[in-house]
Amino acid sequence: MRIALLSYRTKTHSGGQGVYVRHLSWGLAELGHEVTVFSGQPYPEDLDPRVRLEKVPSLDLYRDDDPFRTPSLREFRDWIDVLEYGQMITAAFPEPLTFSLRVRRLFGPRAADFDVVHDNQSLGYGLLSLPRRDIPFVATIHHPISKDRRLDIAAAPLRKQITTRRWYRFVRMQARVARRIPTLLGVSSVSAGDTVTDFRLDPEQITVIPLGVDTDLFAPRGDRVPGRVVAVASADKPLKGVPHLLDAIAKLRVDHDVHLHLVSPVERSTQRRLHELGIEDVVTVHSGISDEELARLMASAEVMAVPSLYEGFSLPTVEALACGTPVVASRAGALPEVVGDAGVLVEPGDVEQLVTQIGALLRSPERREHFARIGRERAVERFSWVSVARATVEAYEREIARVERKKKLHADR
Repeated sequence: MRIALLSYRTKTHSGGQGVYVRHLSWGLAELGHEVTVFSGQPYPEDLDPRVRLEKVPSLDLYRDDDPFRTPSLREFRDWIDVLEYGQMITAAFPEPLTFSLRVRRLFGPRAADFDVVHDNQSLGYGLLSLPRRDIPFVATIHHPISKDRRLDIAAAPLRKQITTRRWYRFVRMQARVARRIPTLLGVSSVSAGDTVTDFRLDPEQITVIPLGVDTDLFAPRGDRVPGRVVAVASADKPLKGVPHLLDAIAKLRVDHDVHLHLVSPVERSTQRRLHELGIEDVVTVHSGISDEELARLMASAEVMAVPSLYEGFSLPTVEALACGTPVVASRAGALPEVVGDAGVLVEPGDVEQLVTQIGALLRSPERREHFARIGRERAVERFSWVSVARATVEAYEREIARVERKKKLHADR
């Protein structure tokens, strides 16, 4: 099968969606399929050699070393670039829309090269008018960004309410586009249900295929560092619950020799909170680390904390389970579904419960050993990228069959 996999930003360090594209494309290639990743910037750096990368250049307005930059006039190539910059300077997030418009243009002479197109949650208007309207099309929705929008607006000071709402205007577009796509993939039953509700979808549109993990890379590695806690957040946003975890660490350090390793980009508000709590000496922030470094860090910790207020799936949680690292996670979104009985659940946003449960694990080698064993077993038995790829191909085949039936029906009329 010839597969076009679309993703508006695919560098692994951009978050879980980049991880998804890299591992899914690898799994599809393992099954013998031809995969081309169409990616906006930042581009992926670690695709499997069997996977072809088709770069979809943008103005790259959010690059790590110069976010919200002002391009020079010579960088503007067409009206899509003007639209992208115009939306950025008016506080909107343009990438899902402008990526879809660029893909529509690039896809024109290439449409016949593919048997199926798979969009990774860009859900831009341009996807509705691809040159071959009858091409089989599938989209993954990791979770509805409407969840992020509600939490960010609630957390924003009054003076930033308008710009925060403006930033999330693309969510309405994503809902409209999703309602036009017959075959959607969700990564958990919770996120799929929330997507159906928030985007007003037909439940029959969406199939749940959980994410996978590399259980050879993410695996136990021997001795652990006493008192080490690790947390991973793809973004420093209210949704990820980092402030609650920092408050918990400040209380834990009174009675425990604890050190938090936070793998996340950190905003100024979080830096200020670290200073206010006086815990800068017991918190190490990591950004842009490799999978190997992350796996080594996770496997060295005595506890993995997942304080999120919502997760559509949480791949880092599965990676921690695979490392045999005991997990303390919020009872929020898909986290109970992912963790099962292989970790400890606390109420989202409850600092005291985080303190109690992390502290209990740090004090008890027996409890850590118990959760390490059943967590590893759960990861190995339930999550595999080849299994994910195989289930995804089955979804492709159902969509291809649906399109063929539709063609035949029109031909018979």
